[in-house]
Amino acid sequence: MAFQAEMLKGVARSFALTIAQLPSNLYEAVGNAYLLCRIADTIEDEPALSLEQKQAFSERFAEILAGRDDPASFAGELAPLLSSSAGSSAGILVANTPRVIRVTRRLNLAQRKAIHRCVGIMSCGMVEFQRSASTEGLGDVAQLDRYCYHVAGVVGETLTALFCDHSEEIEKRREDLLPLSVSFGQGLQMINILKDMWEDRSRGVCWLPRDVFRSTGFDLRALSPGVADPGFVEGLFDLVAIAHGHLENGLRFIVSLPTRETGIRRSCLWPLAIAVLTLRRICRKPTFRSGREVKVSRRGVWAAAILTSVLVRSNLALKVLFKLFSFGLPKTSAA
Repeated sequence: MAFQAEMLKGVARSFALTIAQLPSNLYEAVGNAYLLCRIADTIEDEPALSLEQKQAFSERFAEILAGRDDPASFAGELAPLLSSSAGSSAGILVANTPRVIRVTRRLNLAQRKAIHRCVGIMSCGMVEFQRSASTEGLGDVAQLDRYCYHVAGVVGETLTALFCDHSEEIEKRREDLLPLSVSFGQGLQMINILKDMWEDRSRGVCWLPRDVFRSTGFDLRALSPGVADPGFVEGLFDLVAIAHGHLENGLRFIVSLPTRETGIRRSCLWPLAIAVLTLRRICRKPTFRSGREVKVSRRGVWAAAILTSVLVRSNLALKVLFKLFSFGLPKTSAA
Protein backbone atom coordinates (compact mmCIF):
# COMPACT_ATOMS: atom_id res chain seq x y z
CA MET A 1 0.00 0.00 0.00
CA ALA A 2 2.88 2.36 0.70
CA PHE A 3 4.27 1.61 -2.75
CA GLN A 4 0.83 2.18 -4.28
CA ALA A 5 0.46 5.55 -2.56
CA GLU A 6 3.92 6.59 -3.75
CA MET A 7 3.23 5.50 -7.32
CA LEU A 8 -0.02 7.46 -7.40
CA LYS A 9 1.93 10.61 -6.56
CA GLY A 10 4.42 9.81 -9.32
CA VAL A 11 2.05 9.02 -12.19
CA ALA A 12 -0.88 11.29 -11.27
CA ARG A 13 -0.29 13.84 -8.54
CA SER A 14 -3.65 15.58 -8.96
CA PHE A 15 -5.52 12.27 -9.02
CA ALA A 16 -3.68 11.18 -5.87
CA LEU A 17 -5.11 14.22 -4.09
CA THR A 18 -8.59 13.43 -5.40
CA ILE A 19 -8.72 9.80 -4.28
CA ALA A 20 -7.22 10.76 -0.92
CA GLN A 21 -10.68 12.18 -0.16
CA LEU A 22 -12.24 8.71 -0.31
CA PRO A 23 -13.00 6.44 2.66
CA SER A 24 -10.09 4.08 3.36
CA ASN A 25 -11.54 0.94 1.74
CA LEU A 26 -12.41 2.89 -1.40
CA TYR A 27 -9.05 4.66 -1.41
CA GLU A 28 -7.29 1.30 -1.64
CA ALA A 29 -9.56 -0.07 -4.39
CA VAL A 30 -9.81 3.10 -6.52
CA GLY A 31 -6.09 3.77 -6.23
CA ASN A 32 -5.33 0.24 -7.33
CA ALA A 33 -7.79 0.47 -10.22
CA TYR A 34 -6.12 3.68 -11.39
CA LEU A 35 -2.66 2.11 -11.43
CA LEU A 36 -3.93 -0.93 -13.33
CA CYS A 37 -5.59 1.35 -15.89
CA ARG A 38 -2.37 3.33 -16.13
CA ILE A 39 -0.44 0.16 -16.98
CA ALA A 40 -3.00 -0.59 -19.72
CA ASP A 41 -2.70 3.00 -20.94
CA THR A 42 1.11 2.76 -21.02
CA ILE A 43 0.83 -0.22 -23.37
CA GLU A 44 -1.47 1.75 -25.67
CA ASP A 45 0.68 4.88 -25.75
CA GLU A 46 4.06 3.20 -26.22
CA PRO A 47 5.35 4.12 -29.71
CA ALA A 48 8.07 1.44 -29.62
CA LEU A 49 5.46 -1.35 -29.55
CA SER A 50 3.80 -2.68 -32.70
CA LEU A 51 0.03 -3.11 -32.78
CA GLU A 52 0.54 -6.87 -32.48
CA GLN A 53 2.70 -6.41 -29.39
CA LYS A 54 0.18 -4.02 -27.86
CA GLN A 55 -2.60 -6.53 -28.38
CA ALA A 56 -0.54 -9.39 -26.97
CA PHE A 57 0.51 -7.47 -23.84
CA SER A 58 -3.03 -6.16 -23.32
CA GLU A 59 -4.45 -9.67 -23.52
CA ARG A 60 -1.80 -10.96 -21.13
CA PHE A 61 -2.57 -8.16 -18.69
CA ALA A 62 -6.24 -9.17 -18.65
CA GLU A 63 -5.17 -12.77 -18.02
CA ILE A 64 -3.04 -11.62 -15.07
CA LEU A 65 -6.05 -9.93 -13.49
CA ALA A 66 -8.01 -13.15 -13.98
CA GLY A 67 -5.23 -15.03 -12.17
CA ARG A 68 -4.20 -17.00 -15.28
CA ASP A 69 -0.80 -15.42 -16.04
CA ASP A 70 2.33 -14.46 -14.14
CA PRO A 71 2.75 -10.71 -13.44
CA ALA A 72 6.51 -11.04 -12.91
CA SER A 73 7.20 -12.45 -16.38
CA PHE A 74 4.82 -9.88 -17.92
CA ALA A 75 6.70 -7.02 -16.22
CA GLY A 76 10.08 -8.51 -17.09
CA GLU A 77 9.21 -8.65 -20.78
CA LEU A 78 7.33 -5.34 -21.13
CA ALA A 79 9.45 -2.94 -19.04
CA PRO A 80 12.64 -3.22 -21.17
CA LEU A 81 10.63 -2.44 -24.32
CA LEU A 82 9.35 0.92 -23.07
CA SER A 83 10.97 4.00 -24.58
CA SER A 84 11.85 7.20 -22.76
CA SER A 85 8.54 8.70 -23.92
CA ALA A 86 6.73 6.52 -21.37
CA GLY A 87 8.33 8.48 -18.53
CA SER A 88 10.30 7.14 -15.60
CA SER A 89 7.27 6.78 -13.32
CA ALA A 90 5.35 4.71 -15.88
CA GLY A 91 8.41 2.52 -16.40
CA ILE A 92 8.75 1.96 -12.66
CA LEU A 93 5.05 1.17 -12.43
CA VAL A 94 5.20 -1.45 -15.21
CA ALA A 95 8.34 -3.00 -13.71
CA ASN A 96 6.50 -3.34 -10.40
CA THR A 97 3.31 -4.85 -11.80
CA PRO A 98 3.55 -7.79 -9.32
CA ARG A 99 3.37 -5.36 -6.38
CA VAL A 100 0.29 -3.67 -7.83
CA ILE A 101 -1.35 -7.07 -8.39
CA ARG A 102 -0.65 -8.08 -4.78
CA VAL A 103 -2.79 -5.12 -3.68
CA THR A 104 -5.49 -6.14 -6.19
CA ARG A 105 -5.64 -9.60 -4.63
CA ARG A 106 -6.25 -8.08 -1.19
CA LEU A 107 -9.50 -6.51 -2.40
CA ASN A 108 -12.89 -8.16 -1.91
CA LEU A 109 -14.52 -10.18 -4.69
CA ALA A 110 -16.94 -7.45 -5.82
CA GLN A 111 -14.10 -4.93 -6.08
CA ARG A 112 -11.88 -7.33 -8.02
CA LYS A 113 -14.67 -8.23 -10.46
CA ALA A 114 -15.45 -4.56 -11.15
CA ILE A 115 -11.79 -3.68 -11.73
CA HIS A 116 -11.15 -6.77 -13.88
CA ARG A 117 -14.13 -5.88 -16.09
CA CYS A 118 -12.93 -2.28 -16.40
CA VAL A 119 -9.38 -3.11 -17.43
CA GLY A 120 -10.61 -5.77 -19.87
CA ILE A 121 -13.02 -3.41 -21.66
CA MET A 122 -10.47 -0.58 -21.64
CA SER A 123 -7.64 -2.72 -23.02
CA CYS A 124 -9.74 -4.23 -25.82
CA GLY A 125 -11.15 -0.85 -26.78
CA MET A 126 -7.80 0.89 -26.84
CA VAL A 127 -6.26 -1.75 -29.08
CA GLU A 128 -9.28 -1.57 -31.42
CA PHE A 129 -9.03 2.21 -31.80
CA GLN A 130 -5.24 2.14 -32.13
CA ARG A 131 -5.64 -0.01 -35.24
CA SER A 132 -7.63 2.71 -37.03
CA ALA A 133 -6.03 5.78 -35.44
CA SER A 134 -4.91 8.51 -37.83
CA THR A 135 -4.68 12.28 -38.16
CA GLU A 136 -7.95 12.25 -40.15
CA GLY A 137 -10.02 11.85 -36.99
CA LEU A 138 -12.89 9.54 -36.06
CA GLY A 139 -15.78 8.99 -38.45
CA ASP A 140 -18.60 10.52 -36.42
CA VAL A 141 -19.90 11.42 -32.97
CA ALA A 142 -21.15 7.86 -32.43
CA GLN A 143 -17.59 6.59 -32.88
CA LEU A 144 -16.33 9.30 -30.53
CA ASP A 145 -18.87 8.10 -27.95
CA ARG A 146 -17.60 4.52 -28.33
CA TYR A 147 -14.00 5.63 -27.91
CA CYS A 148 -14.82 7.73 -24.84
CA TYR A 149 -16.78 4.85 -23.31
CA HIS A 150 -13.88 2.42 -23.68
CA VAL A 151 -11.32 4.75 -22.12
CA ALA A 152 -13.44 6.66 -19.57
CA GLY A 153 -17.13 5.78 -19.51
CA VAL A 154 -16.30 2.31 -18.25
CA VAL A 155 -14.29 3.95 -15.46
CA GLY A 156 -17.46 5.76 -14.40
CA GLU A 157 -19.29 2.42 -14.31
CA THR A 158 -16.49 0.92 -12.25
CA LEU A 159 -16.49 3.74 -9.72
CA THR A 160 -20.25 3.33 -9.35
CA ALA A 161 -19.81 -0.40 -8.72
CA LEU A 162 -17.15 0.32 -6.09
CA PHE A 163 -19.31 3.00 -4.46
CA CYS A 164 -22.26 0.56 -4.37
CA ASP A 165 -20.08 -2.07 -2.71
CA HIS A 166 -19.13 0.53 -0.11
CA SER A 167 -22.65 1.77 0.69
CA GLU A 168 -26.05 0.05 0.75
CA GLU A 169 -27.66 3.45 0.29
CA ILE A 170 -25.73 4.03 -2.94
CA GLU A 171 -26.49 0.46 -4.03
CA LYS A 172 -30.20 1.29 -3.95
CA ARG A 173 -29.56 4.05 -6.49
CA ARG A 174 -27.36 1.96 -8.81
CA GLU A 175 -29.73 1.92 -11.80
CA ASP A 176 -30.07 5.70 -11.81
CA LEU A 177 -26.37 6.30 -11.18
CA LEU A 178 -24.88 4.01 -13.84
CA PRO A 179 -25.89 5.93 -17.00
CA LEU A 180 -24.99 9.24 -15.36
CA SER A 181 -21.56 7.91 -14.37
CA VAL A 182 -20.87 6.77 -17.93
CA SER A 183 -21.82 10.20 -19.28
CA PHE A 184 -19.66 11.87 -16.60
CA GLY A 185 -16.63 9.79 -17.60
CA GLN A 186 -17.23 10.50 -21.29
CA GLY A 187 -17.45 14.22 -20.58
CA LEU A 188 -14.12 14.23 -18.76
CA GLN A 189 -12.54 12.31 -21.64
CA MET A 190 -13.94 14.77 -24.19
CA ILE A 191 -12.27 17.63 -22.32
CA ASN A 192 -8.97 15.72 -22.50
CA ILE A 193 -9.45 15.17 -26.24
CA LEU A 194 -10.15 18.85 -26.88
CA LYS A 195 -7.37 20.10 -24.60
CA ASP A 196 -4.76 17.67 -25.94
CA MET A 197 -5.71 17.66 -29.63
CA TRP A 198 -2.45 19.24 -30.76
CA GLU A 199 -0.28 16.95 -28.65
CA ASP A 200 -2.24 13.96 -29.99
CA ARG A 201 -1.82 15.20 -33.56
CA SER A 202 1.95 15.42 -33.08
CA ARG A 203 1.81 11.69 -32.22
CA GLY A 204 -0.08 10.98 -35.44
CA VAL A 205 -3.61 10.62 -34.03
CA CYS A 206 -6.78 12.70 -33.89
CA TRP A 207 -9.88 11.80 -31.86
CA LEU A 208 -12.12 14.58 -33.24
CA PRO A 209 -15.20 13.41 -35.22
CA ARG A 210 -15.15 14.28 -38.91
CA ASP A 211 -18.94 14.59 -39.28
CA VAL A 212 -19.14 17.54 -36.86
CA PHE A 213 -16.58 19.53 -38.83
CA ARG A 214 -17.89 18.42 -42.20
CA SER A 215 -21.25 19.97 -41.27
CA THR A 216 -19.50 23.30 -40.58
CA GLY A 217 -17.53 23.20 -43.83
CA PHE A 218 -14.12 22.31 -42.36
CA ASP A 219 -11.95 19.34 -43.39
CA LEU A 220 -9.98 17.87 -40.47
CA ARG A 221 -7.18 16.99 -42.87
CA ALA A 222 -6.46 20.74 -43.05
CA LEU A 223 -6.10 21.00 -39.28
CA SER A 224 -3.01 22.82 -38.00
CA PRO A 225 -2.14 24.52 -34.66
CA GLY A 226 -3.62 27.98 -34.27
CA VAL A 227 -6.11 27.55 -37.10
CA ALA A 228 -8.73 30.31 -37.02
CA ASP A 229 -11.03 28.96 -39.74
CA PRO A 230 -14.65 29.85 -38.78
CA GLY A 231 -15.77 26.33 -39.67
CA PHE A 232 -13.22 24.81 -37.30
CA VAL A 233 -14.20 27.14 -34.45
CA GLU A 234 -17.88 26.38 -35.00
CA GLY A 235 -17.20 22.64 -34.95
CA LEU A 236 -15.07 23.01 -31.82
CA PHE A 237 -17.89 24.86 -30.06
CA ASP A 238 -20.32 22.08 -31.11
CA LEU A 239 -18.06 19.58 -29.33
CA VAL A 240 -17.81 21.87 -26.30
CA ALA A 241 -21.63 21.86 -26.17
CA ILE A 242 -21.70 18.05 -26.19
CA ALA A 243 -19.06 17.90 -23.45
CA HIS A 244 -21.02 20.48 -21.46
CA GLY A 245 -24.07 18.19 -21.58
CA HIS A 246 -22.04 15.27 -20.28
CA LEU A 247 -20.71 17.39 -17.40
CA GLU A 248 -24.27 18.37 -16.50
CA ASN A 249 -24.93 14.64 -16.15
CA GLY A 250 -21.82 14.47 -13.99
CA LEU A 251 -23.37 17.00 -11.63
CA ARG A 252 -26.61 14.96 -11.57
CA PHE A 253 -24.51 11.92 -10.66
CA ILE A 254 -22.83 13.72 -7.78
CA VAL A 255 -25.97 15.24 -6.27
CA SER A 256 -27.60 11.78 -6.42
CA LEU A 257 -24.96 10.50 -3.99
CA PRO A 258 -25.84 10.61 -0.27
CA THR A 259 -24.95 14.02 1.20
CA ARG A 260 -23.22 12.36 4.15
CA GLU A 261 -20.71 10.72 1.77
CA THR A 262 -18.67 13.90 1.64
CA GLY A 263 -15.42 12.17 0.69
CA ILE A 264 -16.95 10.47 -2.36
CA ARG A 265 -18.71 13.65 -3.43
CA ARG A 266 -15.50 15.72 -3.09
CA SER A 267 -13.53 13.18 -5.13
CA CYS A 268 -16.03 13.64 -8.00
CA LEU A 269 -16.60 17.37 -7.61
CA TRP A 270 -12.96 18.37 -8.03
CA PRO A 271 -12.47 16.89 -11.53
CA LEU A 272 -15.92 18.16 -12.54
CA ALA A 273 -15.06 21.73 -11.54
CA ILE A 274 -11.67 21.62 -13.30
CA ALA A 275 -13.32 20.21 -16.44
CA VAL A 276 -15.86 23.04 -16.59
CA LEU A 277 -13.13 25.64 -16.07
CA THR A 278 -11.07 24.03 -18.85
CA LEU A 279 -14.03 24.27 -21.22
CA ARG A 280 -14.31 27.96 -20.40
CA ARG A 281 -10.65 28.49 -21.28
CA ILE A 282 -11.05 26.59 -24.57
CA CYS A 283 -14.02 28.79 -25.50
CA ARG A 284 -12.10 31.96 -24.68
CA LYS A 285 -9.17 30.88 -26.85
CA PRO A 286 -10.33 28.44 -29.54
CA THR A 287 -7.13 29.06 -31.52
CA PHE A 288 -4.89 27.69 -28.75
CA ARG A 289 -1.80 25.81 -29.95
CA SER A 290 -1.11 23.49 -26.99
CA GLY A 291 -2.87 22.11 -23.96
CA ARG A 292 -0.75 24.29 -21.69
CA GLU A 293 -2.54 27.39 -22.99
CA VAL A 294 -5.95 26.20 -21.75
CA LYS A 295 -4.84 24.29 -18.67
CA VAL A 296 -6.38 25.57 -15.43
CA SER A 297 -3.78 27.21 -13.21
CA ARG A 298 -2.77 25.65 -9.91
CA ARG A 299 -4.38 28.57 -8.12
CA GLY A 300 -7.61 27.97 -10.05
CA VAL A 301 -7.54 24.26 -9.17
CA TRP A 302 -7.15 24.96 -5.47
CA ALA A 303 -9.83 27.65 -5.50
CA ALA A 304 -12.28 25.23 -7.14
CA ALA A 305 -11.36 22.48 -4.69
CA ILE A 306 -11.87 24.72 -1.66
CA LEU A 307 -15.15 26.16 -2.92
CA THR A 308 -16.67 22.79 -3.81
CA SER A 309 -15.50 21.33 -0.50
CA VAL A 310 -17.25 24.09 1.43
CA LEU A 311 -20.49 23.45 -0.49
CA VAL A 312 -20.16 19.65 -0.71
CA ARG A 313 -23.29 18.83 1.31
CA SER A 314 -25.65 21.29 -0.40
CA ASN A 315 -27.15 20.09 -3.68
CA LEU A 316 -28.75 23.46 -4.32
CA ALA A 317 -25.50 25.34 -3.78
CA LEU A 318 -23.63 22.94 -6.07
CA LYS A 319 -26.20 23.41 -8.83
CA VAL A 320 -25.90 27.20 -8.53
CA LEU A 321 -22.11 26.97 -8.56
CA PHE A 322 -22.19 24.79 -11.69
CA LYS A 323 -24.37 27.35 -13.46
CA LEU A 324 -21.93 30.10 -12.52
CA PHE A 325 -18.89 28.10 -13.66
CA SER A 326 -20.57 27.08 -16.93
CA PHE A 327 -22.21 30.42 -17.71
CA GLY A 328 -21.81 31.28 -21.39
CA LEU A 329 -20.70 27.81 -22.50
CA PRO A 330 -22.39 26.51 -25.65
CA LYS A 331 -25.25 24.06 -25.18
CA THR A 332 -26.73 21.47 -27.52
CA SER A 333 -30.14 22.28 -28.99
CA ALA A 334 -31.65 19.47 -26.88
CA ALA A 335 -30.37 21.03 -23.64
